Formats: sequence, structure tokens, C-alpha cells
Amino acid sequence: QVQLVESGGGLVQAGGSLRLSCAASGSIFSISTMGWYRQAPGKQRESVASITKGGSSTYGDSVKGRFTVSRDNAKNTVYLQMNSLLPEEAAVYYCTGVTPGRRSWGPGTQVTVSS
Repeated sequence: QVQLVESGGGLVQAGGSLRLSCAASGSIFSISTMGWYRQAPGKQRESVASITKGGSSTYGDSVKGRFTVSRDNAKNTVYLQMNSLLPEEAAVYYCTGVTPGRRSWGPGTQVTVSS
């Protein structure tokens, strides 16, 4: 079993930056892809970015060029650097980790973007 805990959320002005972190524990050697989703009030959860164990990353179209996902396998941590944040990107951001037959989720961290 994998446990994930996010940190780094908070309040930022539009156009500002935040860096989220997600620390994994438990059966960490079984984790392949890790990533980030977000969910705003009244909206569906959407994929933001993901990164494989080998470092290959993918991004949602709306964040390409502004967000960067990275991973430190030695620290069992995945990061999300978010730049040029928009007010509509205020949401709860969730870390996710994929193991064989299962996707695990962290409890989420709130990101608030003031206009």
C-alpha cells in the first residue's frame, strides 16, 4: 500500500508561482507513474501533469509551458512547479501514484489564486 501526502498549497496572487510537493511512503518501489490532478468546486477532477519513474512527463493542455512536474526517486517525492497561475486554477490539488492494479491518492492541498 502507498501513502501520499501533499504540501505547498496556499494563497497566491494571479500571475504568481507555487511549488507543490508530494511525499510517498509505504510500498514505494511498486509506484510507476506519479502525478497531479486538481478539482475546483463544482467541477470534475482533471489531470494536470504526470511523470513516469524514468522521468517522462505529460501535461494537460491548459498548463503546458507554465507548470513543470519533476520527481526525485531517491526522496520518493514528486513536485509540481506552477508559474503564471490563473484565478480559475484555484482548486484542491491531489497527488496520485500508480501501482499494479491501483491508483492511490493523497488528501489534497488547497491552492487559492486571488485576482
